[in-house]
Amino acid sequence: MIRPQPTTLEGYGMKLEPLSADHRDALAAAASDGRLWELWFTSVPEPDGVEAYIAKALKGQAEGHMLAWVVRELETGLIAGATRYHDIVPEIDRVEIGWTFYAKRWQRTHVNTACKLLLFEHAFDSLGCKVVGLRTDNFNFASQRAIEGLGAKRDGVIRHHQARRDGSARDSVMFSVLDREWPDVRRHLRLRLARHGGALGG
Repeated sequence: MIRPQPTTLEGYGMKLEPLSADHRDALAAAASDGRLWELWFTSVPEPDGVEAYIAKALKGQAEGHMLAWVVRELETGLIAGATRYHDIVPEIDRVEIGWTFYAKRWQRTHVNTACKLLLFEHAFDSLGCKVVGLRTDNFNFASQRAIEGLGAKRDGVIRHHQARRDGSARDSVMFSVLDREWPDVRRHLRLRLARHGGALGG
């Protein structure tokens, strides 16, 4: 049975640090780069909502179904965004990766591939997960393409699945990677980073 605990993950030019209240201002700055909260189908907080965003993440962490990080780009030292494990189900060795956002300057760079590689490595190689899930809003087409680009398999769509920030109900597009698929996904992600010029010192 998996037992996720707060831990720092580092490699591929990135550092994932356990989320804390001390990250409020840096996360607000990241979300403000591109005014990401204006995308109605995402969970990115407005600057004045970052404190509540952190509190909710830490509450979920205390309850055992979330584990949250901030994303730091090591070359610049800047906080690029945030991500987390959520819907953690220890009994079946499952986590999902989500609640991810990056400042506009880091989008379409090596950052997402590097962070997902760190999160997959921790889930499969350290925790012993049997499956890692990912989900996104049916209108978040960029996110769907990004998840498919990681090598995750599309499981299907759960209709009228959860509430958006504005209270409307969304359909969730579900993806997953099984432990037996992980070696090929890891090889794929490492190759993507190498072609992008990313460091492979994991």
